[in-house]
Amino acid sequence: MKVAIRVDASAEIGTGHLRRCLALAGQLICLGAEVVLVCRSLDNVASSVLSGSEFPVLWLSVPNPDEPEYLAGSSAAEPPHVAWARAPWQRDAWETIEALHAFTPDWVVVDHYAFDSSWHDQIRKNLACRIAVIDDLADRGLTADLLIDHNWATDHKVKYVDRVLPVPEGKLRILGGPRYALLASGYRNAPRYAFCSEVRSLGIFMGGTDPAAASAQVLAVCREDAGFAGTVEIVSTSANPHLADLRDVCARYPDTVLTLDEPSLAAFFARHDLQIGAGGGATWERCCIGVPSVVLTLAKNQLVVTSALAGMGALKQAGLAISRVHDAGDGQSVDTLATVLRQVLDDSGLRYHMSRTAAILVDGRGAERVALCLLGETLHVRRAVVSDAHMLHGWRNDPSVRAVSLQTDEIAYEDHENWMRQVIGDPSRVLLVGQIGDRAVGCIRFDDADSDTTKVSLYLDPAVQGLGIGARLLVSGERFMASRASRPFTVLADVVFGNIASQALFAACGYQGGLLRYQKQVNPEAGITSNHNVHYENS
Repeated sequence: MKVAIRVDASAEIGTGHLRRCLALAGQLICLGAEVVLVCRSLDNVASSVLSGSEFPVLWLSVPNPDEPEYLAGSSAAEPPHVAWARAPWQRDAWETIEALHAFTPDWVVVDHYAFDSSWHDQIRKNLACRIAVIDDLADRGLTADLLIDHNWATDHKVKYVDRVLPVPEGKLRILGGPRYALLASGYRNAPRYAFCSEVRSLGIFMGGTDPAAASAQVLAVCREDAGFAGTVEIVSTSANPHLADLRDVCARYPDTVLTLDEPSLAAFFARHDLQIGAGGGATWERCCIGVPSVVLTLAKNQLVVTSALAGMGALKQAGLAISRVHDAGDGQSVDTLATVLRQVLDDSGLRYHMSRTAAILVDGRGAERVALCLLGETLHVRRAVVSDAHMLHGWRNDPSVRAVSLQTDEIAYEDHENWMRQVIGDPSRVLLVGQIGDRAVGCIRFDDADSDTTKVSLYLDPAVQGLGIGARLLVSGERFMASRASRPFTVLADVVFGNIASQALFAACGYQGGLLRYQKQVNPEAGITSNHNVHYENS
């Protein structure tokens, strides 16, 4: 499949959108997709981030500030952040279409607050592609086949209920919450923070472009107001417009280190006992590493998320102002950084609780999950081999799989391997592994495969549940069985009582029945429902 990603970075926008799209692009390529980035050179920030990148980039025209249309945003109907594009949406859409005409993408992923449903519709119509929107503001109309919002919300469907417009075909799928945090692949297996009761050092990262020159202000608070005398490391980038001033401030304080242009911040987050940073994508990186953190809400849209995580005990909120900082939108307030720092530095129990709570939220596999969802229709099956035993055994013994299995007890590995050898050697049984690219995602088994009635059972890798992959696996398995059949046959499926997800799965794939048993007639000559059209909510 071909996937294009429309995203920008600048001193105004920051680098977070581009970095999370790079994480997604990396996973898509690992799964066999062809990926291209589409960016506009608003200043030198995007080119700095992409320097040395392995991904092909299609650059749109450089904005001309002398053009009257550069001053977009006068209409109340336009998105609140429309000026971030530095061009009218119509021109951006047509330039994007022209740039991608030869590429013919199957998906266009857009991560840009400046574009709404008008831009989405124009792209879909002219490129005959599907649209995936990465968003967290819910502040404008969206027309998407897939919506990714990795921020926390009580209910993402409710959050976007007045914002998402119907797509011409299919049904919107929402991937919502920190489970889908778009982190670079290195975070998945990166060393986690090892808790220490003493805060030996602090880390400060206020974003790639350091909005409002916050890094220098935070450093001053740590040294002068909170009285922290240990090592402080500040991470920034060459794209930081305040870099010269930041160097001067760092030089004033002993034992202060300034680090630039780190390709990954995972090790930085893990080597300090307390992190201070801005709300945004780095919030999820800190959670994944499991480090206690104080998060500054430098933008209004960050307050809802950081407030929710603070309520869970995953972090502490703070503001830079001398007095309490109030959000005019909902009346929430946060304490000053100096106040919060004194509390956190003195309370090892609080830091321990923050560390453990944060680590539970993010596992570093969010970008892979989103990529698998985008490429779901490429799922194919192969015959299982004995060397798959360890992988399948781990999936089968996961509590989420056992809870909906006919046999809920854990299975010993030796018994599982012996069972697999028997199944693989039995011509009346077919055991298949579903894959997207080289990534195994689930298994499906057909018993009595040489008769007119065969029984089907399947389960997924628990890490990829909720992506619609179950339906893809079932349809691919049916297609495999149909390819080796000479006459119509019936597929039976037994479902554990109360397993609503499996009931939805079989109903969506054309099975008849209800509650405990479903069945479907498969005619090899009639073909099988295409993967593209299969959709249900809880696969």
